Amino acid sequence: MLDISNAELDVMQVIWQQHPCTAAEVITRLQQQKDWHEKTIKTLLNRLVTKGALSYQTQGRAYLYSPCIARQDYQQQASGSFVQKLFAGRVAPLVASFARKHELSAADLAELKQLVAELEQQEQEDKP
Repeated sequence: MLDISNAELDVMQVIWQQHPCTAAEVITRLQQQKDWHEKTIKTLLNRLVTKGALSYQTQGRAYLYSPCIARQDYQQQASGSFVQKLFAGRVAPLVASFARKHELSAADLAELKQLVAELEQQEQEDKP
């Protein structure tokens, strides 16, 4: 799995939203959100290329950056790693932890119920 820091993830979010994009576009968009220097953002871009999270093509004097991993694929890898580290691979204790702290909205609960119902139905359909 790619080991992406929180700062690097901010850069990836920009590139996942619209790619390919130039370093200047990434810098402009991130500086609207963060108080980061241009050099910091370029360093993060270079780290992500080195890690294999980003690729680039040259267009004249500009670099066009594109993700090497889809956002959904990264989310699945990162969430699986998180659940494994903190909850021994079990999702129920994670959800219970959020529920106990009242961090689940009514919409979250409805979505979870729908997901459970769909998974149960799929399980029934898969049985011989």
